[in-house]
Amino acid sequence: MKTRIRKRLGQHYLTDENICRKIVDAFDVEEEDYILEIGPGRGEITKYLTGKSQNYIAIELDRENCLLLKEKFPGIKLLNQDILEVDFTELSGGQKIRVIGNIPYNITSQILFTLFDNRSLISDALLMMQEEVARRLTAKPGTKDYGITSIFTQVFTRPKMLFQVSRNCFYPKPRVDSMMISFEFGNETERKIDDIEFFRTFVRTAFGKRRKTLKNALKDIGIETKDLDSVFDFGRRAESLSVEEFIRLSNYFLAVPAADRQGTRRTNREERKENHE
Repeated sequence: MKTRIRKRLGQHYLTDENICRKIVDAFDVEEEDYILEIGPGRGEITKYLTGKSQNYIAIELDRENCLLLKEKFPGIKLLNQDILEVDFTELSGGQKIRVIGNIPYNITSQILFTLFDNRSLISDALLMMQEEVARRLTAKPGTKDYGITSIFTQVFTRPKMLFQVSRNCFYPKPRVDSMMISFEFGNETERKIDDIEFFRTFVRTAFGKRRKTLKNALKDIGIETKDLDSVFDFGRRAESLSVEEFIRLSNYFLAVPAADRQGTRRTNREERKENHE
């Protein structure tokens, strides 16, 4: 059976068999692993995954693709759902999940933050995304790619770019090249943060307006720094601070009365929607 290309779902299907094999080889599946494939599409990667683990499940939003996948892979465990709406606790069954997928370009950030929100249930992930997004996730302080997404990614995971995938390996052909990037969850860095919700608010406020210094940006959450020159140089801008510096400062300012911070916290869903820098 044939399926239609739905642009609104950001569908770009892999057509290079060598790349599909290379991706699965890099994932290094063992039989007892609990595997979750996000957006298997027409099964380009799926066919190299099935049979490697007894605990494989796929989540696909496109109903036509679901019918095709069931036809191609009888007995496959497949959910016709939106990955952003999935209950990971129910999905995991108490086991750590390994995630793999060629994820849609148009909701990359939302998917990443969904995984971050469920990080306690995930051991690692291997994802394909636009190369520019991958570079943003692994960016260092002081570079043009460094920002909110870089910090959260490097706090919650250990990201590593693996290999580039040419735009010529897809149909329809996207305008940019892609990158395979791995994420190891359970990062020790997160344990240094005293209050993760305040840390989220602190980082987002600091980057609220890139041209603002920390001194000016932090006023938005009731933090006054004029008498704290001995603590830190608040004349710096957010993009110059390392992850460790953000953690140290957020822990320092955590003692600011909660009343001064009212109304600054946002829900995880709102964060995912707004995470397009």
